[in-house]
Amino acid sequence: MSKTIISVNDLVKNYGHFQAVKGISFEVKEGEIFGLLGPNGAGKSTTLEIIETLRPKTSGVVSVDGLCLDKQPHEIKKIIGVQLQTSGYYPGLNLLQLIELFSGLYNQDVDPMELLDMVNLREKAKSKVKELSGGQKQRFSVATTLINQPRIIFLDEPTTGLDPQARRSLWELVKQIRDKGTTVIITTHYMDEAEYLCDRVAIIDSGKIIAMDAPDKLIDELIATGFERPKEMKMANLEDVFIKLTGHSLREG
Repeated sequence: MSKTIISVNDLVKNYGHFQAVKGISFEVKEGEIFGLLGPNGAGKSTTLEIIETLRPKTSGVVSVDGLCLDKQPHEIKKIIGVQLQTSGYYPGLNLLQLIELFSGLYNQDVDPMELLDMVNLREKAKSKVKELSGGQKQRFSVATTLINQPRIIFLDEPTTGLDPQARRSLWELVKQIRDKGTTVIITTHYMDEAEYLCDRVAIIDSGKIIAMDAPDKLIDELIATGFERPKEMKMANLEDVFIKLTGHSLREG
């Protein structure tokens, strides 16, 4: 059994009289892809930001790899990677220079080209972030989360706005990262994404966790209630058609 790497107990976050997170509890196991799912305003991004030490909590207990959020936030920062928005990069620097800059800030000895190879961006090494496509920007953003060699990375809706091929390319990248031993916490609005990527998911609504398990188990439980889709499902969907017609292999996003 994998050990628990993140533990959240009775987490509460209030904004004045509004309670955004209402006493949620969950655990994330080492080496899994764990998804937080929910509509806008459900509290998933707030929960993530608290664990990332970016937002103060109102109450509750959070530990990350045995480190207490209240007592050791700086130690937690050393072992996590947080995806930046593309607007957070220095516009005058190219990808190579940005990786070198972040490596220096983290005091890490990183081979920039090796990192760019991992996210299939070697040929863009001398390009600026603003010159990249949407999918390339997201892959570079994920790459920067790995610079400090984190034990855990946090990805907040990483494929929003991407075309189907760029989305699937990023999915494979996330799986590669997990396969190398890094724990991944992800939020997403796309249920197909969660079903494909996540070992377990927690579904959050109005600040509370209303279900938590492996996607397949949650689906099986729903089917066991007698639920049936109103439309018969086929072996493929329109996204599969699009990808098949526009290229047999994943095109650059």
